[in-house]
Amino acid sequence: MTAGLQTIIYPVKDLDRAKALFGALLGVEPYADEPYYVGYKAAGQDVGLDPNGHAKGMTGPVPYWHVTDLRQRLAALVEAGAEVLQDAQDVGGGRLIASVKDAEGNLVGLLQDPAA
Repeated sequence: MTAGLQTIIYPVKDLDRAKALFGALLGVEPYADEPYYVGYKAAGQDVGLDPNGHAKGMTGPVPYWHVTDLRQRLAALVEAGAEVLQDAQDVGGGRLIASVKDAEGNLVGLLQDPAA
């Protein structure tokens, strides 16, 4: 059971300003451009902007590790001392996300795409 780091989500307060900055940084147009989420794909990396991130407890960028069994990995992290910030949630199309805080206060996200 491997995990790969392919996604990072930034909490943003001003979505338009963040879109201008990340568009300039990444040099690509967003693949998703909604009031609740803007997503970019660049160099194999998925970069997201979440205007509700601060309200969800995000204090900075959150790396999302892509896993094959999110619920099993989430349980293992909790057993290892992590605190659940966001329990497993389907964010559309069968994609599951969850996030935890480790003992040092670092945020760690988990992401599971639907089986191909």
